[in-house]
Amino acid sequence: MTSDGPRLEPTAPGWQVERRRGSGAELHALDWPDPLEPTVWLLDVERPALVLGSTQSASTVDAIALTGWGIELAGRRSGGGAVLLVPGQSVWIDVFIPASHLRWDADVNRSFHWLGEVWVAALADLGVEAAVHRGGLVRTAQSDRVCFAGLGAGEVTIAGAKAVGLSQRRTRAGARFQCVVHRSWDSAPLAAIAGVTPEDLPPVATLANPVASIETALLRQLA
Repeated sequence: MTSDGPRLEPTAPGWQVERRRGSGAELHALDWPDPLEPTVWLLDVERPALVLGSTQSASTVDAIALTGWGIELAGRRSGGGAVLLVPGQSVWIDVFIPASHLRWDADVNRSFHWLGEVWVAALADLGVEAAVHRGGLVRTAQSDRVCFAGLGAGEVTIAGAKAVGLSQRRTRAGARFQCVVHRSWDSAPLAAIAGVTPEDLPPVATLANPVASIETALLRQLA
């Protein structure tokens, strides 16, 4: 795993911005910034990874399908269903805030809303109209297994289809929000891994914009 350290471009005044590269497992295992300050990690996976939520078991994954697709298995400490990360096609950004931050909210569901609003503003900069989901968890038959098959608080939709997936890990020090946007979406690997057909998974909204443009738009709105 490699780290380029603090970034000069793009920047977000008031935030520490770093780019990290590595496997899905390595990047999820990174220690939080200490002391915890408002921080953004721009995360690049070096190879495809299926990342399981904290309550998911590896025993539920079709290992043969996983190997066939050339996808490694990783886990995260935040909740939700599995997320497929593909180099160059998945935009993964982590946002850290300390518990003293003005954006901190003791209500776990409501605590996502501000970040969803930032994403909506960032997408508007890219010419994309989007909306924040402020209701309760929207479940489907596959949402417990696949993150983008459901819709949670603060997540962002485009024309009704999920575009930004969010999860959160909280400690006494603060919160780590994990954000994923897809530039392309192939439901076949996730369907095979989940043991369903691609038609069983709902459509996902994708962004054709370059990764750097998406990152820059989000950082501009965070600042």
